[in-house]
Amino acid sequence: MRIATWNVNSIRARVDRVIDYLHRGDIDVLAMQEIKCRDHQFPHEAFEQAGYEVALHGLNQWNGVAIASRLGLDDVSVGFPSQPGFGADDPETGAPGLEARAIGATVQGIRLWSLYIPNGRELDNPHYPYKLEWMRGLARDTAGWLGDQPDLPLALMGDFNVAPLDTDVWDMTAFEGSTHVSAPEREAFFAFETVGLRDVVRPLVPEGYTYWDYKQLRFPRNEGMRIDFILGSPAFADMVETAEIARDERKGDGPSDHVPVVVTIPGEDDDRPMFL
Repeated sequence: MRIATWNVNSIRARVDRVIDYLHRGDIDVLAMQEIKCRDHQFPHEAFEQAGYEVALHGLNQWNGVAIASRLGLDDVSVGFPSQPGFGADDPETGAPGLEARAIGATVQGIRLWSLYIPNGRELDNPHYPYKLEWMRGLARDTAGWLGDQPDLPLALMGDFNVAPLDTDVWDMTAFEGSTHVSAPEREAFFAFETVGLRDVVRPLVPEGYTYWDYKQLRFPRNEGMRIDFILGSPAFADMVETAEIARDERKGDGPSDHVPVVVTIPGEDDDRPMFL
């Protein structure tokens, strides 16, 4: 089974590229972030024709997460129990509304989450403490899930908007006083290791970026960041056979500024044709 995560930066703008990659990459399950659309705007037909079922959570032209699978989707969950809200209050609850940043589903007994962790913006912006609260809440809930089911194969996948190591950015001096590399953000990232998860890609792909800004020729200069991850429980991590960062997907016309991150684990073969 090949499982990937990809911040697609607008699925409507890049549906053809995504479907083409699903075919070329032989991807069984794709977690997507920044789909930037509501359910009725999502290109369901293109995915259905390619043989994929899709579960998504999109509220407007910002954020949005989805999971596409050609092996079925069970137990879909929108958001996690400790997920905080942000911005305008929900008229029904009086609390800040929940953004479309987390969706989970089970595929052949494996629990997968597509996550778009808040950016944080600037260190003095209200979005920064929101980001830290969001990550800490997810870590607490993950600890609870694994406490209840220690042998659960579980993976948190997506755009974490954190570069946990200095080598995960092209030049640390360019990030002085910025988000993504601050000590509290890194501490919140490594809290996932504390509750039992492991970065299942880095041991197999120790170097490489997953994001390059569109500005200032960042990609041709390889001035990137490693901020997209697959963090797996022990049961999931032990199954990982191969991993890759699909750097070439940043090339060509109209790419996302992120590229897919992929792992292969044992799973049932899917004999259905990719395109129906």
